[in-house]
Amino acid sequence: MCEAVKGKRRSEIEHLFSEIHGVMTHHDAPIPDDLGKLAALSGVRDFPVRVKCATLCWHTLNAALARSAEPVKTE
Repeated sequence: MCEAVKGKRRSEIEHLFSEIHGVMTHHDAPIPDDLGKLAALSGVRDFPVRVKCATLCWHTLNAALARSAEPVKTE
């Protein structure tokens, strides 16, 4: 994740989060061509119990960018 977002603008990171989250949480979601190495994360959707673990860092990044003081949730 860190490598993928380094040097990107907030809007680009938000778009990337949306794509990653969609790929990991929707079993039939197409894998966008622009994900590069992150496309490997699509395999997580085959193991629903692991989705929260795999998306926690992305949710944390979103909370940090929003300067949220609330605890991070993966729901």
